[in-house]
Amino acid sequence: MRGLGDLEAAVMDRLWAWEQPATVREVLDDLRRDRDLAYTTVMTVLDNLHRKGWLTRELDGRAYRYRPVASRQEYSAELMRQALDSSGDNTSTLLHFVGEMTTDEVDAVRRALRSLQRRARRESQQP
Repeated sequence: MRGLGDLEAAVMDRLWAWEQPATVREVLDDLRRDRDLAYTTVMTVLDNLHRKGWLTRELDGRAYRYRPVASRQEYSAELMRQALDSSGDNTSTLLHFVGEMTTDEVDAVRRALRSLQRRARRESQQP
């Protein structure tokens, strides 16, 4: 997976924010507040995102309604995973990243790690 292009990111931002399927026309109308785009441009971007596996689509009359496959957070986590994997030294990179975190973010990571440890202990105790 690679990062999204500028227009792809703008389209995904709208779909993530709306949290409901949208047509090309709906996305286009919203994007036109910021930039001048053709219907076919937005249709191509949505089709490309669908082909790449980022969107599902469902026929609604004569138009498709598009919906993200993953949440914004899942997408961001995958980008972070790729960055970590391409760093050459996962541990050192992760330690540098953690060093840049806020206190609230560090606390959230601690809670998540404790939760994962509890779950792993429960699973190891099951027959």
